[in-house]
Amino acid sequence: MLPTAFLFPGQGSQELNMGRDVAEAQSSAMDLWKLAEKISGIKLREIYWGDEGATPAPEMSDTKALQPALTVVNVSLWLTAKPKTAAYPVIGAAGHSLGEFAALAAAGVLGVEDVIKAVCERGTLMAGAGKEGHGMAAVVKLPLDTVEQIVDKAAKQSGAFLRIANHNSPAQYVLSGEKPALDAASALVKEAKGRAVPLAVSGAFHSPLMSEPANAFAKVLDDLRWQPAQFPVCMNVTGQPESDPGILQTLLKAQMTSSVLWTTTMQSLYAAGARRFVELGPKNVLTKLAPQNLEGKDDIIAQSAGNMDSATDL
Repeated sequence: MLPTAFLFPGQGSQELNMGRDVAEAQSSAMDLWKLAEKISGIKLREIYWGDEGATPAPEMSDTKALQPALTVVNVSLWLTAKPKTAAYPVIGAAGHSLGEFAALAAAGVLGVEDVIKAVCERGTLMAGAGKEGHGMAAVVKLPLDTVEQIVDKAAKQSGAFLRIANHNSPAQYVLSGEKPALDAASALVKEAKGRAVPLAVSGAFHSPLMSEPANAFAKVLDDLRWQPAQFPVCMNVTGQPESDPGILQTLLKAQMTSSVLWTTTMQSLYAAGARRFVELGPKNVLTKLAPQNLEGKDDIIAQSAGNMDSATDL
């Protein structure tokens, strides 16, 4: 069996009925939904579960609900897959933004209950930090050096803040900042034959504009019980594998105001020996990005396990 790394997605991976089959098959998974509902005060199952063909509720994108709900799904899939991991080497784990909390739970750094408490508070803080005139936009079909030049030029033209928040792949980036700079960048992206897509988010996430909620969230993280990692976790802030709980805590504190270095993360996991990349989450967002981030590596397998059957068949 190939050495394996587990990947956990973040916001944008939600879908109707996510995690439902796992929860209905395993009482322990259903208990996690109930715990998240109790802590968040939100009826999460009413939002995310519905009849087949039903129109997804608008609340599915509300970060206060989404953060605990998606984390429960990611963690439930990990707990379903975990018994199979004794059969092959686990090189490490990583999570994209919100997914980092599930990765830390998988590695035993934080207990599941602590993780759910943390993401409930994180969702509330981030929702409250939303400001009119702040936002994010995805940029595709342009290389990093061009995107960097556009960010610098747009910030100077507008006199407003802008930064690259997510390095998702060598041809997919997310910008975060103030609207005048985002508008200027979108025009420059079009001139460069790329495409800019505004994201439906309430704030300039993964930027210094999130410093106020980040400082409040750091106090939440101080109250959690941190343990040495059972296998390394590649953190968003550096893209490097870490096992020391103190370092992991410090890096997680910086995550809300720092860029997500996902390309570096994937390359670090490959350098550490991972050849199979398994995404545990409702969609296959990170699975699709894997070949882009490891271009030229013909010895890798990327697969998604987003339901009961695929998670038990690893």
